[in-house]
Amino acid sequence: MSWNFRVLRGLARMTFAQQLILLALVPATLATLAAIAVLTRQHLGNLTELMRANAQTVAMQVATVAQAPLARMDRRALQRTAQSGTYQPNVQQVQIWTEDGEIVANSETVDRARGEGLQVVVPIVSDDGRHNGKVMVEISLGAVQSARRSVWLNVVLVLAISLVGVGLAGWWAARRISEPIRALGKAVDRLGAGEDASVAIEGTSEVRHLQHGFNQAARALAESHGLLQSRINEATAELARKNAQLEVASQAKTRLLAAASHDLRQPLHALTLFSDGLANGETDPVKLQRIGHIRECVDSLDRLFSELLNLSQLDAGVLQPQWTDFPLDRLFDEISRNFRPVAEQQGLRLVARKTDVWVRCDYVMLSRILNNLVSNSLRHTIEGGVLIGARRRGKGVRIDVVDTGVGIALQHQARVFEEFYQVEPTGRQAARGARGMGLGLATVQRLAELLNTRVELSSRLHKGTCVRVLVRSAPAALAASASSPTITGLEEEASLANVRILVIDDERTILEGLTVVLSNWGAEVLAAQTRAEALALADTWDQPPDVVVSDLLLQGGDNGLDVIAALERHPRGIGPGTARLLVTGETKPDRLREVASAGITVLYKPVSPRVLRQAIQAQRLAALQLG
Repeated sequence: MSWNFRVLRGLARMTFAQQLILLALVPATLATLAAIAVLTRQHLGNLTELMRANAQTVAMQVATVAQAPLARMDRRALQRTAQSGTYQPNVQQVQIWTEDGEIVANSETVDRARGEGLQVVVPIVSDDGRHNGKVMVEISLGAVQSARRSVWLNVVLVLAISLVGVGLAGWWAARRISEPIRALGKAVDRLGAGEDASVAIEGTSEVRHLQHGFNQAARALAESHGLLQSRINEATAELARKNAQLEVASQAKTRLLAAASHDLRQPLHALTLFSDGLANGETDPVKLQRIGHIRECVDSLDRLFSELLNLSQLDAGVLQPQWTDFPLDRLFDEISRNFRPVAEQQGLRLVARKTDVWVRCDYVMLSRILNNLVSNSLRHTIEGGVLIGARRRGKGVRIDVVDTGVGIALQHQARVFEEFYQVEPTGRQAARGARGMGLGLATVQRLAELLNTRVELSSRLHKGTCVRVLVRSAPAALAASASSPTITGLEEEASLANVRILVIDDERTILEGLTVVLSNWGAEVLAAQTRAEALALADTWDQPPDVVVSDLLLQGGDNGLDVIAALERHPRGIGPGTARLLVTGETKPDRLREVASAGITVLYKPVSPRVLRQAIQAQRLAALQLG
């Protein structure tokens, strides 16, 4: 860093008043020093010339007196002559020389210290004009040196007095000039804090003009600030009103979805049960094909209602992560079994890469996330296929779901995780009718938030999409005893032959459908529509049923939880060895919270026969272990 730059930076750090004082001191100091230097030089020069003239006079006097003694070479007289010269003021030495340069007389002062001197040489001229010798007079310059010291003392004194005077004058002027500027600075601070920022108009005309302009600007800014604040208040109030309206609309939407979902789930549940029973004993290929189409339609409706149920459960806050350690490959195998037939039917490949990675997560939530992603990828893929894989990333695991589908345009990528947001299908995708309800990815996002993780999406239009889910990894040694909490983990379906099952539902069609399905599986079915009918059956049976499957909401204000509790209190009622299972079409948040706190396994309508059978088997196995 150069010296000039340091000086400039130091000046920039000074206050305005300090700069004004410095501006007054520096020129005054330089001018004073220059004037004193010139005057001192002139004074000392005059003094030196005066001393030289004095020495010249003394030398001429000695030369005049020494003319006769030198002609006689009277050394004693010459010495007295030289001695008389040293008596003159400031004379240090007098010498008389012959023409040949021989010193014939020399006299020096002995009563004062000898210092720097000035020598003057004058010739000794005879009456006839001949040079007989010379006289050298050395005069002391001590007076000049003393005068020089005196001058410097005076210079310092005058300079100090001048600097003090100039400094005081500069300080006064700086204060006078900078005071309005400091007042403006304080006013700016008050203006920034939203306070009154007007300043008094005083000082020079330039300063008064500046103050007047500042006051006008401050008033205009205050008016603008007031107007802006009023608009902000109006906008805030309007936003609050709109938020209240949105909240009311959201609650109305939730109630509408809950009511519509419940009313539609009942017949759909019955349709699911009856459609499964249609194929029993049927051999006609045409009828079997039609039954297959019916099942496809029922499955499609089932998926749509499952998405609504997932959203209702998330809104109700009844879903909380159950952290377990499990091998990711088990979940990949389950997804492969569930979706491989769908992929093959569409002419696509579904690849789930083998992995030895263990993760710490909620099995059901992660399963729902990946199922939604794979289902969404298959729905929007025309050619190619879908790949599921996992890679370790530090202390976590990244799960990738990659497809070769139509891709998502950049303008839609930020919104595909919003509820009910759909991208309009085009081309072959539109012809195939590949549309959902716009809830799959929204559910994925909500579940990821519950798991404290994030979902990343990258997509290129007409190229494909990759969705990444980040989860925590778990060491295999710590997770060796972990098991999946899902009821779909049963690899082999146990027989339900001669298993006594009590079915309670106030919908006659659902009751008939359950009776048909369970009877086809070999179970002995007891059916009741109300609490009274269920208790009447308990009065007549020889032994309690092995399984109780009850709807949640029944006629007369009863619900399945109350009926199960009444059967538990009945003298011939159910005990720990009886499995309990609730089936409901409710999606209201308070109902979902009530069901979640009951401690009984719940299935949500519509329930496919496969899921129903697996649930019955799992609950019966658990009840047998308790009994």
